[in-house]
Amino acid sequence: MRFITIGLAAAALTAGIAAASAQTMSYSDAGALLAQSCGKDIEKYCAKVNLGDGALRDCLMGANSKVNPQCVADYQTVVASLTKRAAAQASVAKLCRNDVARHCQGMVAGDAHFLSCLNAAYRVVTAACNQAIVDAGWR
Repeated sequence: MRFITIGLAAAALTAGIAAASAQTMSYSDAGALLAQSCGKDIEKYCAKVNLGDGALRDCLMGANSKVNPQCVADYQTVVASLTKRAAAQASVAKLCRNDVARHCQGMVAGDAHFLSCLNAAYRVVTAACNQAIVDAGWR
């Protein structure tokens, strides 16, 4: 039960975060990283805090001077990665528009097979489109 609480708390820390060549981390990986590095601090300083609406994040950041520095560093890494992921997801349709027109005729962003087509054609899709798909967590 204790691990589940820490896992839920870490997931709540990442909730609401708007989202280079490195792949971004998944929400699951972000939660696991924060559970590992922030779990003890969550239990110590924020055990009675509700998980939603950023309250847990606010609690930990309010106790910043007492919180394990690795927790703070990992939190900043998670925020940066998930922000990049969200931005990439928002930009895929625009960045891949010409690739869709060239390699996936008849499909438009939002079609069920749009992403499957781009992933299948990755060798001929532009680098910017491929990178956006990777950063979005869709490949």
